[in-house]
Amino acid sequence: MSQYTTDVHAERVGQLGLITLNRPKALNALSLAMVRELNHVLQAWQDDAQVIAVLVRGSHKEGPFGAFCAGGDIRYFHQAALSGDVTLEDFFTEEYSLNHLIQNYTKPYIALMDGIVMGGGMGISQGAALRVVTERTKMAMPETHIGLFPDVGGGFFLSRCHGPTCPDHMGEYLALTGYVLRGGESLHVGLADVCVDATALPAMWDALCRQDWVSGEAMVAWWRQHSKVATEHALAVSPTWQSAPIDAVFGLPSVAAIEQALQGADEWSLHTLKALQHQSPLMLCVTLEQIRRGRRMTLADDLRMERDLVRHCFQTDHLSRRGVRSETVEGIRALAVDKDHAPKWQPACISDVTSEMVLPFFESPWPAAAHPLRHLS
Repeated sequence: MSQYTTDVHAERVGQLGLITLNRPKALNALSLAMVRELNHVLQAWQDDAQVIAVLVRGSHKEGPFGAFCAGGDIRYFHQAALSGDVTLEDFFTEEYSLNHLIQNYTKPYIALMDGIVMGGGMGISQGAALRVVTERTKMAMPETHIGLFPDVGGGFFLSRCHGPTCPDHMGEYLALTGYVLRGGESLHVGLADVCVDATALPAMWDALCRQDWVSGEAMVAWWRQHSKVATEHALAVSPTWQSAPIDAVFGLPSVAAIEQALQGADEWSLHTLKALQHQSPLMLCVTLEQIRRGRRMTLADDLRMERDLVRHCFQTDHLSRRGVRSETVEGIRALAVDKDHAPKWQPACISDVTSEMVLPFFESPWPAAAHPLRHLS
């Protein structure tokens, strides 16, 4: 059984449900149609007794693998916000529902996170039973670059980063700076499970389709066994942040305090401070609050909080800012539309952000009984 849409290829091969994101020119950035197709296919396969496991991969201009998913389609966000397109609301509601479905999927769901894995790509992979990376993986939640926040459950999975060499406040560091984890670095922070050589992926994919599996769990065990050596090698490489004072800095109570602590002359402080000073000061403060709250939440509650946040990002009524005047639309304009890389943030300085600007982002615009994600549990 094979099912094609323009940008999603879903087929059942034997006992396996296979999904290829097929929008390579856009680095497989998720459109509303793609989100709906993924929701539809995964719901159908969850109820199909003949499907024992699901695998998802991206595609590259030159073929399968090489770019998993660069996130949501931010050009669409920009156009929809300016035109008043109501499907923008549907996009986030349905995307977050998809993230919740994957996290709670009743069958093994395996994400092959080769190449770029950012934003929405993290949302469709972090809930997987097995998260596979390669030496080509570039993983990040860079939403503060565009005046947004790390959504798709970022408040949940970033706040739970863990590992023997992982700082307690790694989530705050990744969320605020948008730092790109390369290759096996993601193993050190608990955002990936195994690592394989990228050149081996096509043969491994084909081998899976030729075998009869006792269960989906047996296939997961096969992946772990065949990736053991590469995973051990990746974990043996010390991460670049090992000597950085991440906890001492990103465990501080406010973004202003973090900025102050980065005034040193060492290379890490200078580089990190430069990263923060390019982001939206307002959304940095919102993001820090999001990660701290998310650490105490279930995934469902975190996604409901993020649904509230994203509505306020495009309709920032407590600051009388909508459309072109919102931080998010301005950030997308500067990065992806005009490409001048010179966003005009309001306020322009971290020190000018007040709690009165930040806390209303966390007030839901809907009563609980009418929340668009009230069905998540």
